[in-house]
Amino acid sequence: MRYKVEAIMSRSKCVVSNGQCLVYQHKRYHQQGTFLAPAVVLCGLLTDCVFFVPGGIAGGIEICITFPTEYVKTQLQLDEKANPPKYRGIGDCVGQTVKGHGVRGLYRGLSSLLYGSIPKAAVRFGVFELLSNKMRDENGKLDSMRGLLCGLGAGVAEAVVVVCPMETVKVKFIHDQSSANPKYRGFFHGVREIIRVDGLKGTYQGLTATVLKQGSNQAIRFYVMTSMRNWYKGDDPNKAINPLITGTFGAFAGAVSVFGNTPLDVIKTRMQGLEAHKYKSTMDCAVKIMKHEGPKAFYKGTVPRLGRVCMDVAIVFIIYEEVVKALNKVWITD
Repeated sequence: MRYKVEAIMSRSKCVVSNGQCLVYQHKRYHQQGTFLAPAVVLCGLLTDCVFFVPGGIAGGIEICITFPTEYVKTQLQLDEKANPPKYRGIGDCVGQTVKGHGVRGLYRGLSSLLYGSIPKAAVRFGVFELLSNKMRDENGKLDSMRGLLCGLGAGVAEAVVVVCPMETVKVKFIHDQSSANPKYRGFFHGVREIIRVDGLKGTYQGLTATVLKQGSNQAIRFYVMTSMRNWYKGDDPNKAINPLITGTFGAFAGAVSVFGNTPLDVIKTRMQGLEAHKYKSTMDCAVKIMKHEGPKAFYKGTVPRLGRVCMDVAIVFIIYEEVVKALNKVWITD
């Protein structure tokens, strides 16, 4: 039995005839046609899944490139003044790590972040695409404010689904490995120990701070990226953007997000560390940092984070766009 349906998407077009998908088009359209209902549902599900593939691939490649800066940033944020400080700065942190553990020491904790980066980027870009599909105008254009809202939604989704549990494990793992007698023998052993001692909620420490951080992060980044793309394309929505320009836009968006929410990143890191029990809540953590370390403490690790995030956002947007182009070639287009 055939059904008359109306399909509206901004990233894909699926025309079904005799149960076969004939066209996959990476454009916005408004098309009526005759479909086989089961095939329409299947193609719709596959189309939605495709949104998550490029982000996952981009996230995996990006983190392998930028992890050493993430390691240094986390170490500096955990190096509280009251201890007293173990490191005198970025160079000293790198030097001590390499001296004590070799260059591979800068990649300690990579597994925990790698396992999280792939689904994190997949959820981020997938949710952004799904939301932006609903918010584009009749010409397929997404304005800056809608880009901000879509980015906010994507950030909150990745925070709850992936980032909070994975970041908690990462911070605890790095913190543990920097101690005199590390107790975690690896990623999976660390996860088992954390759940055994603290329960499943132990992987969701600092959820509020993480949601605030990731939500504001992606809202800022996608707002900047959407604004700059719209500015660059002007009145020609089909104007191509080469990877170098995409990377430049991404680096700038990353820099803006760093200065906008590093305080939230510092609070999140403290809430997820091995000494998180010192803080009653996100607000209590912020108050204690201000009281005992002063306002400058909220920007500890800004320089290494700035370098990592600019490179991170530039790389991930470049890879994402290139992966999308490659995937488009897999499907027949008209």
